[in-house]
Amino acid sequence: MKFRVALVATALSLAWAGNALAERPLLKVEERIQVAASPAKVWAVVGQFGDLGWHPVIASTEITKGKDGRKGAERTLTAKDGAKFVEELLARSDGALSLKYRIVSAPLPVSDYVSTLKVSSAKDGGSIIAWSSQFRRKDEKPVEGADDTGVRKIVSGIYTSGLDNLKKQLEAGKPG
Repeated sequence: MKFRVALVATALSLAWAGNALAERPLLKVEERIQVAASPAKVWAVVGQFGDLGWHPVIASTEITKGKDGRKGAERTLTAKDGAKFVEELLARSDGALSLKYRIVSAPLPVSDYVSTLKVSSAKDGGSIIAWSSQFRRKDEKPVEGADDTGVRKIVSGIYTSGLDNLKKQLEAGKPG
């Protein structure tokens, strides 16, 4: 009987925890930038899951599981400040010039994070790079700056600093 009561109590607490997370709104961020480089040239850089050297915050990228560019591959990103991010490749398409990944672990105040990087042709030449994601705020009672608005701002800042640097490198002819 005691076991049954403990089992029911555990199930109820897990259901409540799951509901609390589900009640946090699904947040979305998208940043875009136009680059004076062909989609093929941009994709040659952006499409490399195993190399995020174009992002100014990232010191190194290492494929730690699976094969680079293949679904299920995991990369560990080490930021210049030593922070570690583990991400899993969910999909990659050379035809659609897109890749989709999720965060496995990171020092960011997010959960359920899934992101897409996509390259397309710009109407007046060059390329458009779109970096988008959806995620939830990690903490039910977030610290200052990690509420929904703050988390969106953090993710947006990561994207814009990366896209700005990528544009600079591609247009100078020095990607990565």
